[in-house]
Amino acid sequence: MPDEPKTLDPAARPAATAGDSPAPDRDRPAGTAPRDTEATTVTQATPTTPATPGASSAPGTPAAPAVPVHRRFLVPVVLGLVLAALNLRPAITSLGALLEEVSEGLHMSGSVAGVLTSVPPLCFAVFGITAPRLARRFGPAAVVCAGMAAIFAGLVLRPLAGGTAAFLAASALALMGIAVSNVLMPVIVKRYFPDRVGTMTGLYSMALALGTSVAAAATVPMTDALGGDWRLGLGVWAVLAALAVLPWLPLLRDHDGGRAGASRMDTGAPRTEAKAPAQAAAPRVTRSRTAWALGAFFGLQATGAYITMGWMPQIFRDAGVPASTAGVLLAVTMVMGVPLAFVIPRLATRMKTQGPIVVALALCGLGGYTGLFLAPAAGAWVWAVLLGVSNCAFPLALTMIGLRSRTGAGVVRLSAFAQSVGYLISIPGPLLVGVLYQHSGGWGLPIALMGGLMVPQMIVGILAGRDRTVEDEC
Repeated sequence: MPDEPKTLDPAARPAATAGDSPAPDRDRPAGTAPRDTEATTVTQATPTTPATPGASSAPGTPAAPAVPVHRRFLVPVVLGLVLAALNLRPAITSLGALLEEVSEGLHMSGSVAGVLTSVPPLCFAVFGITAPRLARRFGPAAVVCAGMAAIFAGLVLRPLAGGTAAFLAASALALMGIAVSNVLMPVIVKRYFPDRVGTMTGLYSMALALGTSVAAAATVPMTDALGGDWRLGLGVWAVLAALAVLPWLPLLRDHDGGRAGASRMDTGAPRTEAKAPAQAAAPRVTRSRTAWALGAFFGLQATGAYITMGWMPQIFRDAGVPASTAGVLLAVTMVMGVPLAFVIPRLATRMKTQGPIVVALALCGLGGYTGLFLAPAAGAWVWAVLLGVSNCAFPLALTMIGLRSRTGAGVVRLSAFAQSVGYLISIPGPLLVGVLYQHSGGWGLPIALMGGLMVPQMIVGILAGRDRTVEDEC
C-alpha cells in the first residue's frame, strides 16, 4: 500500500489513497478524471499522488498549496459552461439542415459538399491538440473565451461569404473555437467545481445535446420565418455565440489560478514534477494494441456521427420528407444522447468488459441504416431513434478511455492519443459519402457504406472493451 504523502496545507488532501473507496471513481461520468480535491472546500488541490488507487508517487513528496477559487466567479462559470456547451454544435447541425440550400447558393458539387462536412473532424483533430498548450500559457478560461469569440466571428462571416473558399474559411474559424473549447470544458469543471464534477458534467452534457438538437430542429423554420434566406438562417446562431462570450470576461481576472490549474491538468501535480512522467507515457501508449483499438473505435463512431449530422437531413429530404421535418428528425437523433449519456457510462463502469454494449449500439446502427436503405420515409422516426442510440458510442468511448489506464497521467495520454487518431480517421467518411452520392446518383451506395462501417466499429470496440490496461501492454 503506497504511503500517503504529507501536505503543506492542512486543507489540501491527497487525491486518492489505497484506502479510499473506489466506488466513487467507478461511478464518475465519462470523460472526467477521478475526483482529486477536497469535497468540502471551494478550492483546487494540487496533489502529487495519482488519481487512481494502486499507483503511487515518491514517498514524502509534498503537495503544493491549494489554489483558491473565488466564489464571485462561480455564477459566471455556470453561465459560461451552459452557454459554451449550447454553442459547441449549432455551427455543424444548422449547416446540415440547410446543406441543400447552401450547396445551390454557392454552386457546390456533391464532392465539395462532402469536403464541407469533413471540416469539423479535421478542425477538431488539428486545433484540439493545441488546447492544452494554450491553456498552460493563457489559462483555460481565457482560451474558452477566445474560443467563443472565434465561434461568433465564424458564424458572422460565414453568411457573408461570396464563394466556397470563403465559406470554408469562416466555418473553420468557428470550428477552431469549438475544438479548443470542447477540450477545455472538463478542465474548467474540474477547476471550479472539484466537489461537483458529476453534476456539472451532466449539466454541460445536457446543454451540449440541447444545443445540437435545437439547431437541427429550429434552423429551417427560422430560415422560413426570415424570408427563406439561408444566409440569415445560418447567421442567426451568431447571436447565441455572442452571448456565450460575456460570462467568460470576468473570469479573465482569474487567469493566474487558471494557469496554475492548466499547468497541472495532465496529472493533477505541479507541472515541474509531472513533466517527465507525462512525456515518458506518450511512446508507451503508441505501442499498446488496446490504445490503437480505442483510437479506431473513436474514429469509426465519430465518422458515423459526422455523416449523420452532415447528411441525414438531406437523405430524408431526397426521400420526400419536408425540410422542416428532416431537421426535427436530426434533432431526435441528437437528443437521444441526453439520457443515454448518463446511463451508458454508469453501466459500462459496472461491467468487466464493455463488448456487449458495443455490440448493442452497433446493432442499433445497422438497423437504422437498413431502414434508411429500404424505406427512408416510411419509418423515418424509427430510423432516427435507432441512429441516435447508435451515436451514443461517443460517451462509451470516453468511458473506456478512462477504464483502460491505471493512472491519471495514463488516462490523459490515452485520451489525447485516441481522440487525435480517431478524428483523423473520421475525416474521409463524410467526404466519401458526398462523392458516392454524386457519382451514383442516389443514396443506396452511401447508406450501404455507413452500415458497413458498423462491422469494423463492432470489432475494434470489442477489442477496446477488454478488461486490460495500456500499462499491461507496454
